[in-house]
Amino acid sequence: MAKISGGHLAAKYLKEVEKVGMVFTISGGHIESLLDGFVKFGVPTLDVRHEQAAAMMAHAWSIYKNQPGVCLVTAGPGFTNALTGMANAYLDNAPVVVLGGRHPLRDDLTGTLQEMNQVDMAKPVTKWCATCYDAKRIPEYLNIAFRQATLGRPGPVFLELPPDILFPKVDEKSAPFPEKRIHKTSAHPAKSELSAAARLIDAAKRPIFLGGSGVGHSGCGKELAAFLEKTGIPFALVNGGRGIVPDTHPLSLSEGGYTGILAGMPQADLIVAAGIRFNWLLNYGKLFPDAKMVRIDIDENEMDRNRMADAGLVGDAKEALAALAPLCAKRSHAEWLEKMKSATRAFLTTELEQRAAPSDPIHPNRLVAKIMEVFGTDAYYVADGGDTSYYALAGFRSEHPAGVMNPSGALLGCLGTGLPFALAAKLAHPDKPVILLNGDGSFGFNGMEFDTAVRHNIPIVCVINNDCAWGMIKHSQEMSLGPECTTCAELGLRHYEKMVEGLGGYGEIVTRDEDIVPAIKRAVASRKPACVNVLTHPGVTSPATVMFYQALQF
Repeated sequence: MAKISGGHLAAKYLKEVEKVGMVFTISGGHIESLLDGFVKFGVPTLDVRHEQAAAMMAHAWSIYKNQPGVCLVTAGPGFTNALTGMANAYLDNAPVVVLGGRHPLRDDLTGTLQEMNQVDMAKPVTKWCATCYDAKRIPEYLNIAFRQATLGRPGPVFLELPPDILFPKVDEKSAPFPEKRIHKTSAHPAKSELSAAARLIDAAKRPIFLGGSGVGHSGCGKELAAFLEKTGIPFALVNGGRGIVPDTHPLSLSEGGYTGILAGMPQADLIVAAGIRFNWLLNYGKLFPDAKMVRIDIDENEMDRNRMADAGLVGDAKEALAALAPLCAKRSHAEWLEKMKSATRAFLTTELEQRAAPSDPIHPNRLVAKIMEVFGTDAYYVADGGDTSYYALAGFRSEHPAGVMNPSGALLGCLGTGLPFALAAKLAHPDKPVILLNGDGSFGFNGMEFDTAVRHNIPIVCVINNDCAWGMIKHSQEMSLGPECTTCAELGLRHYEKMVEGLGGYGEIVTRDEDIVPAIKRAVASRKPACVNVLTHPGVTSPATVMFYQALQF
């Protein structure tokens, strides 16, 4: 009888059944057998410098590749380091499979190295979590993990694999591989709700379509485009849904980011919301007090959360839109579309002027415009930071799904996501430019992942919007407490580009407007992971900071 170790069994299953394209990891003694199995069975791995980045890269991979992201972490601090990334994926409904080492089962309650109750720690931030106690059941547990991560509303899962099931060998025939089956959701919107939604859409004079990560997960680009073009509804897509219908589409309201959308939204008489929560970014649904509401979501619990739905279509966005479109009349809302775009342009008048005019010190809006001048819409953009994310979302446009991502702006508000997401974007799309606009504060969380980029030859371009402070917090403190009370918010000038040079990448600092484009072009020409550290105006306050400040008034 052929014998195989538990770790090799797990690796073989991941390769042959789940066909995992990449595992993000850091080595560790408890998971040594599984890592060795990856080598034996050809499972691609990428080792990072911090487990938080491994979980975040798996999160990003799930978006850019539209398949579950996988990360492997060792026991104890390896697991706890990954918790932030797991929480971010949980709040973003990202299908991430986290495999974790554990202290040996035989040593429970002895005070052995890295002994802790990891499963209970993971429960609040995962869809499913478990410990596998029998090597012969490893394929079964992995099969469950992938099903749980992807079916229904997606999300992260955690599977704990103790070393005393990974290292011993078992009879290979005693551990059969379950067949991988993809069960599409059987939830279909009720006919009465579809009819009600169609009546509301046909009667609307000022409709807006809002789509979130749910439309991205469903892969409904074709169906959504057909629905929008038939009904003539202007649309805005955010988070993982942005780009499923390109920003360049004539009905798109992408210019201006979130705040551009908000400018015209209070005038809407109908909101069609698909795969998106009415959370703080949309003022919990209070931004459109007089609008009727059609909601599409795979989770029925979202239908009336924070705002009652006049028609609730429970099901996958792709199926719901395909069923809804034939019931709707062909319409044009050209006048309303132009009114919305005019409202956005009016809201952005000053910003548009800032993008067009050279400035000293460099304005962040100008920096974004110059980056767009170099790369255009055939690129992937990632933003990381507070004010930095606002400027990025307002100014970047892409023709690709998930082409403009702000992973730090999800519900967790998790800074440090930029480098992991940008690296995963480049791995997923090696033939396209990937540009990260990073705040100087947020750069510090995962800046060492430039070492990962250098070791694995992942040539992203990171442009730092460097205002020498935690800008959003600093300006909020100025508004709340006064200009002299910016506690723990000043960072000062730091030469991050030299750090990147020291790690083997390309680095350059920019202080003048006319040097932005040449520096970025030199960074691209280097063909190395690159950091262009741009000193920007330290006194600039974004509208997002004003919103943040107002939200914290009690």
